[in-house]
Amino acid sequence: MIVWLNGAFGAGKTSAAAELIDLIPDSTLYDPEVTGAGLRGLLPQKRLAEVADFQDLPIWRRLVVDTAAALLAEAPGTLIVPMTLLRQEYRDEIFGGLASRRIPVRHVALSPEETILRARIAGREEVPGDAEQSERVRRWAYAHIAPYRDALAWIAEDAHVVDNGALTPRETARRIAEAVRTGSAPPCAIVQSPPPTAETVAAGVLLFDERDRVLLVDPTYKPGWEFPGGVVEAGEAPAQAGIREVAEETGLRLDRVPALLVVDWEPPHPPGYGGLRFLFDGGLLRSRDAGRLLLPGSELRGWRFVTEEEAADLLPPTRYERLRWALRARERSTVLNLEAGVPVG
Repeated sequence: MIVWLNGAFGAGKTSAAAELIDLIPDSTLYDPEVTGAGLRGLLPQKRLAEVADFQDLPIWRRLVVDTAAALLAEAPGTLIVPMTLLRQEYRDEIFGGLASRRIPVRHVALSPEETILRARIAGREEVPGDAEQSERVRRWAYAHIAPYRDALAWIAEDAHVVDNGALTPRETARRIAEAVRTGSAPPCAIVQSPPPTAETVAAGVLLFDERDRVLLVDPTYKPGWEFPGGVVEAGEAPAQAGIREVAEETGLRLDRVPALLVVDWEPPHPPGYGGLRFLFDGGLLRSRDAGRLLLPGSELRGWRFVTEEEAADLLPPTRYERLRWALRARERSTVLNLEAGVPVG
């Protein structure tokens, strides 16, 4: 199990985590800042200059998951992780990766009032003996208060919130330990299948509204939007997998077998294995039927109909290229064979 302490910079996560180690039996502290610091010494400066924060590095997010899993394998029990996560898509990616390893995460957010938070930041000596560097760190912490305020809406829905403005670190840790013990801070409801160990076959289904916009869904366990669909199970036909996934993800039952639009071979990009990707035309989804969409909260948080242009801002590039060619195939009433998102033959 992981107890993830979230909150603004200066909210008291690190000090509460240090106290929590004494209150939760068989617990170990893992600070992902250590992983970030390691990457600063490993990656080329050119790559580091491309991002504003080490959290923006995909390798950091992967390593956090891998390191947490390795630590729990080495020292079974509870892992205490004090780390600010203000971007929901990063939370999705990390918690989804942990869920795929069957590691439950109890998400706790420390949320003192902003006046208290600012006072704490002002009173901290961030770098002992270096006033100039401490001031730079404080300015950096102040600059992240606004993003923290913006993130509060999804954090409050996702995490067990503790107002520790009037609490000592020990009192805060006791409050967290009690919430974990009693279930007030339940495991995050993210469902994710284990990562593949070989190439996979996946099927997606495109559903359209009366304005010819395509339906996308927002997974809780990975960044970016997606089409309804998923991995084809052993012995299952791709079209039938698409029908099953639409029913599981939206509650809608397709009344016909969807027509094939594209087959795309996705090359392996470590740590991914790639494989075959099918996209089918599920036809028109009328407004009255769209109103009956029932999303599984553990896997999908939202849905929307989008134009092709809007999809470019929501889908990862690989999936967008697949969609773009699927729409061309639909316009031409044909089937396209793609390799890495590019038509061949």
